[in-house]
Amino acid sequence: MNKRVTRRDFLRHSAVAGSSVVAAGYFTSRSRAQSTSPGEKLNIACIGVANRASENIGGVRGENIVALCDIDDRYLASVGEEFPKARKYNDFRKLLEQNDIDAVVVSTTDHIHAPASIGAMKLGKHVYCEKPLTHTVSEARLAAETAKKMNVATQMGTQIHAENNYRRVVEIIQSGAIGKVAEVHAWVGSRWGGGDRPNETPEVPPHLHWDLWVGPAPTRPYHPTYLPANWRRWWDFGSGTLGDMGCHYMDLPFWALGLRHPTTVSAEGPQVHPETAPLGLTVHYEFPARGEQPPVRLTWYDGNHAPRQVAGHRVPGAGVMFIGEKGQMFADYGSYRLYPESDFADFEPPPQTIPNSIGHYNEWIKACKEGTPTTCNFDYSGALTEAVLLGNVAYRTGQKLEWDPVALKATNCPEAEALIYKEYREGWTLWR
Repeated sequence: MNKRVTRRDFLRHSAVAGSSVVAAGYFTSRSRAQSTSPGEKLNIACIGVANRASENIGGVRGENIVALCDIDDRYLASVGEEFPKARKYNDFRKLLEQNDIDAVVVSTTDHIHAPASIGAMKLGKHVYCEKPLTHTVSEARLAAETAKKMNVATQMGTQIHAENNYRRVVEIIQSGAIGKVAEVHAWVGSRWGGGDRPNETPEVPPHLHWDLWVGPAPTRPYHPTYLPANWRRWWDFGSGTLGDMGCHYMDLPFWALGLRHPTTVSAEGPQVHPETAPLGLTVHYEFPARGEQPPVRLTWYDGNHAPRQVAGHRVPGAGVMFIGEKGQMFADYGSYRLYPESDFADFEPPPQTIPNSIGHYNEWIKACKEGTPTTCNFDYSGALTEAVLLGNVAYRTGQKLEWDPVALKATNCPEAEALIYKEYREGWTLWR
């Protein structure tokens, strides 16, 4: 049985996001983590232990890993050997009942991010969650509101945000070196999309807990095509290339230009497939003016829509191009270039105003212990995730969305509500 979570449900329950009740059928009590002094180690639980999760575990392994969860018994046994004192679970809902946990790292499929993260925060746990923060727009808003009400330390896994190059790009843009920016292009050539649901129904391998992997999504037969990474192209579990990479590359203009909620979103791509994301997508965002900064048009491209030239410049397979009044600036993870090159031949970067990071994971650990800020907390990354996922909503509805961020509603497109909110399988909803 599936439960449709409507806008009315969301508004009613977001108002009590800090209450002790979490999802139907689990989290019957709240055990808020005790404050931890800087000299003490955190007790951390890791939901997801292999593939992408292995790097996240590496980032926090200096603390006490007290619980591990994965639906694959082989992965769980292997990582469990490294942390023999950690309790092992297949079901994260059972893990969150362990009462000595201070903080949780969520490294799962997109569709598990919100149930695990919000469930942990409602129990008073600090949370680090991989990107995109959630699977739907409404979940991102609820995650941000829950973090604020529970006063927990949060960080979304956009690790590149902590690297020095992004910080220097933000300083240059904010210094006015290329003038006011009203246009930005961001792109990545990778692609997660295409394909039909398989017809074969092989036996579930004995080491996999398939029903737990499906979790809140509609049940379906096991097939190896979904694991370990292809789930990203399936709407029920992932968010396509945009969801996978948008939070990394759109992070830079969001940070540099102080963007938050778009006013309109439209998208271009192939005919919409009911099961899988497209192999290429173009999304157009319009953001309002911010103080003295003009409105911004941000265009996203992925897969076979990725450009070879932007603003007359040949570009690599991924990056961001800022178009300013006085010039343009290209940036990727590790470098930047200013155009026209002749105009910036003697360019000297402005004085450093953004401190170098102590490390993306270390920021979060320090915040858990001392209450210091993180740069990708759920307030910032929740709004970023909302904008990213709205691109998929615009594509799947085939309409230019007129977005009301306060009401969390596309005012001209009632069909969008079914994608902004979603159905959860019984026992997996975010609230009673």
